[in-house]
Amino acid sequence: MEDSYRHKGLRRQLVEELRTKGIKDDRVLDAIGRIPRHQFIDETAFEKQAYQDIAFPIGCGQTISQPWTVAFQSQLLQVSSGMKVLEIGTGSGYQTAVLAAMGARVFSIERQRPLYLRTRQRLTEMGIKASLFYGDGYIGLEREAPFDRVLVTCGAPFIPEALQAQLKVGGRLVIPVGEGAVQTMTLVERTASTEMATSTHGAFRFVPMLEKRAG
Repeated sequence: MEDSYRHKGLRRQLVEELRTKGIKDDRVLDAIGRIPRHQFIDETAFEKQAYQDIAFPIGCGQTISQPWTVAFQSQLLQVSSGMKVLEIGTGSGYQTAVLAAMGARVFSIERQRPLYLRTRQRLTEMGIKASLFYGDGYIGLEREAPFDRVLVTCGAPFIPEALQAQLKVGGRLVIPVGEGAVQTMTLVERTASTEMATSTHGAFRFVPMLEKRAG
């Protein structure tokens, strides 16, 4: 799928819209301005709406988050170039691509095998470098730990201990927490080897983080 002048113009408009909605991190805005979101939407019926600030279904009961949510989580994460970032919930790969465009070394886990296979192929074809894994997001990726940042892109009923354990001192974990239809965006910071600080950052709606198994 081509990335036309029209698409690039729509992305510039989207970036300005996100700026008016409170996204201030220029590195986040620059990444969103460079990543062709329309190429992450499989349904051609939605292609014309790709740069509206709305979510879309991507199959397997999952969604591609609205751009503001992607930008908000990315801004809260405070990613710098070269950081190791663990993403739970690869989905379409759009958030993965934004993190990669910010210079992160992304390790991403997807629970739904059809999405994992489709997204792995998509990112490869787009030349986006990220390490994708099919498996259980609740247990993280111990063999690649510790991570500078951990991002969860689905609603978790609680904060998995494994994800906290795989966080470096000084690291940040961003996760929507809640068992109902609405979750609370939560930031966990490892301030010392045995100490964590937690803060909350508003209400959001995410698809649920799937149960603790791969299959």
